[in-house]
Amino acid sequence: MRLLLTGSNGFLGTRIVADAHARGWDVVGLGRSATATNDVDTYVRHDLSRPLPDDAVPGPVDAVVHCAALASPWAPPRAFVAANVDATRHVARWAADHGAPPLVHVSSSSVLYRDEDQHDLTEDSPVPPDDELLNAYARTKRISERVVDGYPGPHVVVRPRAVFGVGDTVLLPRILRLAQGGLLPVLERRDGPPVRTDLTDVHTAAHYVNEAVERGATGLYHLTNAEPVDLYPFLLGILARLGARPRTLHVPPSVVRALAGAGEQVSATLLGWREPPITRFGVSVLSRSKTFDMTRTLRDLGAPAVSLDESVDRLVRAHG
Repeated sequence: MRLLLTGSNGFLGTRIVADAHARGWDVVGLGRSATATNDVDTYVRHDLSRPLPDDAVPGPVDAVVHCAALASPWAPPRAFVAANVDATRHVARWAADHGAPPLVHVSSSSVLYRDEDQHDLTEDSPVPPDDELLNAYARTKRISERVVDGYPGPHVVVRPRAVFGVGDTVLLPRILRLAQGGLLPVLERRDGPPVRTDLTDVHTAAHYVNEAVERGATGLYHLTNAEPVDLYPFLLGILARLGARPRTLHVPPSVVRALAGAGEQVSATLLGWREPPITRFGVSVLSRSKTFDMTRTLRDLGAPAVSLDESVDRLVRAHG
C-alpha cells in the first residue's frame, strides 16, 4: 500500500504515519513545512490553498487520506475557507485526475453541533444548515464534506470528536493554563445534569483512519473512544495527577458566552483576528453535552486502539 497523506506533519497526521508504517505501508506526506517533521517515505512540500500540480506526487498512490486542515477555534473566515474548502477541492480534483483512488477525508464532529445538549448522535443525525453552525471551522468542514460527496471514486468521511493525547496543542494546554492560575471555571448548572462528552485518543483516531483504508470502507463514520465521561471530573482527575488542584468556580454559561461574543467582536474589528481568551464555540464545548452512538464504527472498523485510561496514563507520563 502506498498512501498519500496530506497534513502529514500535524498532530493527527504524525500518528497516521506511524500507524501506516506499522502496517507495512509507504507514506507520501504532503505539508507546507520546508521539510517533514516525521519519517514519511517521501515528502512533498505544497500549500493546498493552491491547486496541486499534475506531477506534484512522484509515482502512483493506492489511497489518499486528506488530513490537512485549519483546526484553530479562531481565525479569519477566509483562512478557514482556504485551508478547509479550497484545499479539499484541490486534493479531490488531483485524485480524480489520477485514477480516483479511495479517498478518506478527515472532517469534524463539530458539523453536527448546536448550542444545546446532544446525546447519542449517529451518522444519520440531521446536520444544521451552514448558517446555524457554531463557527467558521464547523461551516467550512461541512462544506468540505459536500466536496468529497462529489468525488468520483470510493470515499469515506470520518468525523473525529475532541481528539487529544501527547502533543495536543488545542484541548489540554488551554485547560492547563486555566488550572495554573489556581481556578478552573465550571460551566455547568449546579442544579442541572453534568456535562457529558465523548473524547478520542489521537492513536485511536489514526488507527480508525487507516482501518477505513485497509477495509475498503465507504460512507460516513463518527470517531470516538466509545467511552463517554463526565467532563469536569475527568479534567480534574487529569489535573490532579499532574499536580494541579485548582479551585472550581461555577459560572453561568450565559455570562461567559456574552463575554466571549464581545471578545470575538473586538478581535475581528480591532485586533486583526487575534484569538480571544475564549470563544462562543469554546463555551459551548465546555457547557453542552455531546455524545455519539458508535455502533456503525465499531461494527465496520473495530474497537478503539487505545483506551481512555491508557491515553491519560500517557499524558501524565509525558508531562511528568
